Amino acid sequence: MATMEIRHYLTDKQRTYQPCIEACIECLIACEVCSDACLDAEMDMSACIRTDRVCADACTAALRTMARGGPMVAELCTACAEACDACAVECEKHAAHHDHCRRCAEACRACAEECRRMTM
Repeated sequence: MATMEIRHYLTDKQRTYQPCIEACIECLIACEVCSDACLDAEMDMSACIRTDRVCADACTAALRTMARGGPMVAELCTACAEACDACAVECEKHAAHHDHCRRCAEACRACAEECRRMTM
């Protein structure tokens, strides 16, 4: 299986963000997969889909800002951590019955932790 070598693209300044960029990418993908899978669920998963979408958008904004090495990394990572927390809480409600929700909640928790490191 091929892996993405993010380090190859980052400058020295941006390499400090690498763990958080990787966590945001994983979370973004987990949220997109989860929201898509929730569309096929027998029960109403609209709250899960909505939080997945918001979280994916927050991850995208945070990782793009870190990739640019620009200002407002701390602010966007704070917002991303909050979105990840909310998504993890929602996905954990369904984790026992939906593996995609369990994986998403795990990715969200890991991403929130990495994002909080960027705000210190």
